[in-house]
Amino acid sequence: MRKLSAFLLGVIMSVSYLVKADEGMWLPILINQNMGTMTELGLKLTADDLYNINQPSLKDAIVALDHGSCTAELISAEGLLLTNHHCGYGEIQSHSTVEHDYLTDGFWAMSKDQELSNPGKTASFLIRVDEVTKRVLDVVPADADQATRNHLIDSVSRVIVDEATKDSHYNASVESMFKGNFYYLFIYETFRDIRLVGAPPESIGKFGSDTDNWMWPRHTGDFSMFRIYAGLDGKPADYAEENVPHKPKHHLPISLDGVKMGDFAFIMGYPGRTQRYMTSFELKYTMDYENPNRADIRGLKQGIWKQDMNKDAAVRIKYSSKHARSANYWKYSIEQNKALKKLDVMGQKKQLEKDFMTWVNVNDARKAKYGKALALIEEAVNETNDPNSARQYLLETQLMGGESFLFAYRASGLMAALATPDSTDLIKRNTERFKERATEFFKDYNAPTDKKATVALLKKYMADVDAKYYPSYINDLLLKKYKGNVDKFVNDVFKKSIFVNEAKFNAFLEKPSAKVLGKDLAFMAGTSIINQLRQFGGMTGAADLKMEEGMRLFVAGLLEWKPEKAYAPDANSTMRLTYGTVGDYYPADAVHYSHFTTMAGIMEKEDADVREFNVKPKLKEIYKNKDYGQYGNPDGTMNVCFTTNNDITGGNSGSPVINAKGELIGAAFDGNSEAMSGDIAFENNMQKCINVDIRYVLLIIDKYAGATNLINEMTLVKSEPKPETPVEEAAVPVEELEKAE
Repeated sequence: MRKLSAFLLGVIMSVSYLVKADEGMWLPILINQNMGTMTELGLKLTADDLYNINQPSLKDAIVALDHGSCTAELISAEGLLLTNHHCGYGEIQSHSTVEHDYLTDGFWAMSKDQELSNPGKTASFLIRVDEVTKRVLDVVPADADQATRNHLIDSVSRVIVDEATKDSHYNASVESMFKGNFYYLFIYETFRDIRLVGAPPESIGKFGSDTDNWMWPRHTGDFSMFRIYAGLDGKPADYAEENVPHKPKHHLPISLDGVKMGDFAFIMGYPGRTQRYMTSFELKYTMDYENPNRADIRGLKQGIWKQDMNKDAAVRIKYSSKHARSANYWKYSIEQNKALKKLDVMGQKKQLEKDFMTWVNVNDARKAKYGKALALIEEAVNETNDPNSARQYLLETQLMGGESFLFAYRASGLMAALATPDSTDLIKRNTERFKERATEFFKDYNAPTDKKATVALLKKYMADVDAKYYPSYINDLLLKKYKGNVDKFVNDVFKKSIFVNEAKFNAFLEKPSAKVLGKDLAFMAGTSIINQLRQFGGMTGAADLKMEEGMRLFVAGLLEWKPEKAYAPDANSTMRLTYGTVGDYYPADAVHYSHFTTMAGIMEKEDADVREFNVKPKLKEIYKNKDYGQYGNPDGTMNVCFTTNNDITGGNSGSPVINAKGELIGAAFDGNSEAMSGDIAFENNMQKCINVDIRYVLLIIDKYAGATNLINEMTLVKSEPKPETPVEEAAVPVEELEKAE
């Protein structure tokens, strides 16, 4: 580990004994500074056990799936991965058909030759982290403006990455921390042959679905399993039959002891994005524009999708993954706004900013250094409110709404090849590439569903967005040729375009033509939408630079203002560790939520008429017979989920929940709605991490699926019961007996 900058080290060392147990997504490279608190809470490991670049450590059992979209952990010496069901949902759906519906029935490979490949899926191991702040910032003159600063930092970062990965198969990135005040180099080894091994049916892995999402109590067995394969040399390789299971440096032993109130628990994973340093100006935009826009638009789209999904099993399978991805942050946006208002996060932000400026204005040196920070942020937000809202509408209603437009735009490479003289080989390569993309697109596409969504979302865009932000196809085509008749325009798109009909599309690829592409309505719309998105960048570019400068100065000022405060950098899809304890909470007056749920709750929620609350007969049988084996509790109950106060966010899905001895006790999969403000302002008393109990995972694999081949790979551990100590009967004073009576 390279020497830390003196200032950051001072900040961390001065607060290590004060840091809250449940707040902070800490960089593993700096975890030494948190060891005192963690040890007091019960940790039995050393800092080297957690993060070490010279010998195996816990970091070597944690992977970033798909470059940080989710987290997974190794649970065997043969490359077996555990993650969430919703993290593997896309792969489960992609392998599903009406005849082999793995979403409904689950999937289990009873031997390695039954495992299913997933082109494009990756698993990345963190090799090491280096602090490179000095090297990066040394190239930036003190008087450089933000644009120059960004250019110089990007340039030196590329050099650092090239040096770190030269003559190796590693990949790397230089990441900004604390809004451009510190920089770290992250080096990874990324595997590309990741195969689906097992997944429970949706009735277990997605139990409660949208209704229970972001809610506690939960009864969801949210897990799926993959395996990492390597080439014969042990290095990452593309899929090949001769590839072999990856041999990891470390895999997590699995505890059968369960959890109890107050148990120490920590999580290592790849949290996506937090905005803990967000100001009141940005928060207002989030609450007034961003969250309502997303909830409103996605609610409309999902309703259309759901109608067709409920009518047709084939459509349900095609749109299950799309619907799940959309619905997750649809509900998040709704619940986050509720929590932000209830917890008065706006008031907290404004008070912080007022106190900060009071500190700044104490002397001229601070005013010169930090005095303009908040003013720059306010100006930037005011200048970008309208274009940013319009850009979000364009993304949500058309690029992520009408599916044919984005698919059509992706033919731009082929169009360029067709327009290039003497480009037969280039045309052939682009045609073959696009043919593969089309196969994936049409596999999960239903034109009638897309048509209804396209009509509704285009009408919404035109009703809610100022005409000055319209992409050119609306002005030049829809409004002029079609006189603003959205229904007629969309009818023609779905009648004439090659991008909504697989047979027409394949026929076109047999004899591709620039003329056909140029006149295709979906292609014209798609290219126009992308051009408009690029124009938004020009509209907000100057303000974006103001925002970057303002945030960099504001956060630098915060670090200087209160060096005794525990600061963690915002999450940015790099490995972090968060620690805390198992515990319950009180969400409202007279309401108490226990720290765990059991299978009894599954049976209480069962509703045969509602798909998300269906319960399979096999699971009912296990419950009825109390056939829990070594995974149940001594009192005959079976735990399903539990809560901790670990600090997580999106990207942490699938992260291992680990006990004081470094053993796996669960997999994190959600947060609670009452503290959905947590990405912006951590709520210390309310925020909870929702985890599936590893014993329930094992029960499903073993007793439900009968996949004992997978159980046999794992390292299961159980503490020896402590012998009871005989207690001598003490003499009780007469007066105490009288009180008892």
